[in-house]
Amino acid sequence: MMDAGIEVDAVEGREVEALLGEVARLRIEVFREFPYLYAGHAAAEEHYLRSFAAAAGAVLVVARKQGEVVGVSTGLPLSEADPAFQAPFAKAGEEVGKWFYFGESVLRQDCRGCGVGHRFFDFREAHARAMGFGRTTFCAVERAADDPRRPETYRPLDDFWGKRGYRKRPELVAELGWEQVDSSGSEVTNRLSFWCRELQM
Repeated sequence: MMDAGIEVDAVEGREVEALLGEVARLRIEVFREFPYLYAGHAAAEEHYLRSFAAAAGAVLVVARKQGEVVGVSTGLPLSEADPAFQAPFAKAGEEVGKWFYFGESVLRQDCRGCGVGHRFFDFREAHARAMGFGRTTFCAVERAADDPRRPETYRPLDDFWGKRGYRKRPELVAELGWEQVDSSGSEVTNRLSFWCRELQM
């Protein structure tokens, strides 16, 4: 059930620029958690977000509570995404230009469980349809079930994604490196598996 105190809207273009600082701080806060364990830096985040905002067809979905940004979700044509995300599709013989890629979805802990995640998907899928895309995809980092860093309260989102109509494609895997909170300043290469859906147009 949606929390009436949380408003969700899609923003584009110059509106994104005004939110870069808030979005960067939120990404760093949430991605420090398991499973990503990402040790983010504000300057790198804002650089990434500016590049995203300049991509053709990109959409940023923002959740606000009492005017404060508490969640954000992104999407853009796969052809505009990082080459590391395009490569698995090209290798598998998929036409990259037919796919719309969902980037991150981050939401402050105290705002979870209120239906915002579904709204993030609703907005991005609607945007993809409006642009003529019939296929959507995203990827998630792989962690072992017995990873000692896994909090007891952690619950994977596989069931949620499945209910949204997404299916894991084991043959589509990207490798991406980032500095982790436990890697002493060095980058760690991580595997990310893709989930895909055929949209009803």
